[in-house]
Amino acid sequence: MIINARRPVLITGGAGFIGTNLAHRLLCDGHPVLILDDLSRAGVADNLRWLEEHHGGRLEVVVGDVRDAELVRQAVNRAGAVFHFAAQVAVTTSLKDPLHDFAVNAGGTLNVLEAIRAAVPSPPLLYTSTNKVYGGLQDVPLALIDGRYAPEDPCLRAAGIGERQPLDFHSPYGCSKGAADQYVLDYARVYRLPALVFRMSCIYGSHQRGNEDQGWLAHFVLCALRGEPITIYGDGHQVRDALHVDDLVDAMLKAIARVEVVAGRAFNLGGGPANTVTLNEALAAISRLHGQLPPLRSSGWRQGDQRYYVSDIRAFQRAADWRPRIGVVEGLGRLYAELRQTREDLRPRAQAAGGSRS
Repeated sequence: MIINARRPVLITGGAGFIGTNLAHRLLCDGHPVLILDDLSRAGVADNLRWLEEHHGGRLEVVVGDVRDAELVRQAVNRAGAVFHFAAQVAVTTSLKDPLHDFAVNAGGTLNVLEAIRAAVPSPPLLYTSTNKVYGGLQDVPLALIDGRYAPEDPCLRAAGIGERQPLDFHSPYGCSKGAADQYVLDYARVYRLPALVFRMSCIYGSHQRGNEDQGWLAHFVLCALRGEPITIYGDGHQVRDALHVDDLVDAMLKAIARVEVVAGRAFNLGGGPANTVTLNEALAAISRLHGQLPPLRSSGWRQGDQRYYVSDIRAFQRAADWRPRIGVVEGLGRLYAELRQTREDLRPRAQAAGGSRS
């Protein structure tokens, strides 16, 4: 199945980091795009202006909330494909307000699924879940090797965490995203919807405005550029696989193009074992790019923190003939260069009042 060129591609949360990159790629390829976004996150209005400046009339925007079932239904009825990114994204926010977290992540996703179920024909759906559905991975024995946490099992160390890893929801955020993840897979099975799930690891790249809760590579770079302190939670030896957003967009478009093959499945999606980095290694790389680092602060482990998470990406590689092209060193260099050129992001935060902030 290819995207129906006569209908717009619906991207919920489309003014966010990933949505902006996907919308730009689609619009460059000639596909009309419909963005549904409540514009509640800092910086997304800037992303929207950037898209409108570059693409004009081929982009349509509906300012609204995925909790509004009727608004979602109207948008889905027009769509040739749906990418559902709209979400509450922070573990810390979910701990403060779990009801809001559930209403957006689980309830909003159910609204999208019900709208797709009622549509004729049902447009294909890609839902972005998270590696947090696997919890803290306490059942994976780890060793500290050369300043990096790594599984003791050599096979797991070589391949990463696969889709057979038991689900273990931690935090309200993990529960709400995990519930939505399972709803998508169940609707694909029960109602035969053309839907799939990406359980994503560390995604980074253009248009990202990172903070302590999400987008940590961009957060580190921005702190270095602003001269603001960076807080390291845990010991800095935790390992993540990093995937550049350009590679993620490639994967998303391949998934929709092959939705008949991949529907009903969840795929772990990240940079894989070839693109791993620890917090300490990322700081060292940023120091080489910038010449120095701001003050570093230490704090304890946060609830749900994983000492090790690397995606086993082989299942999606086999299903869609995809692999990451941009390595961490190259991608981090791109991110640094792009953020250095973004004046709004480099202003001290106290002086940025009245404008969008990272």
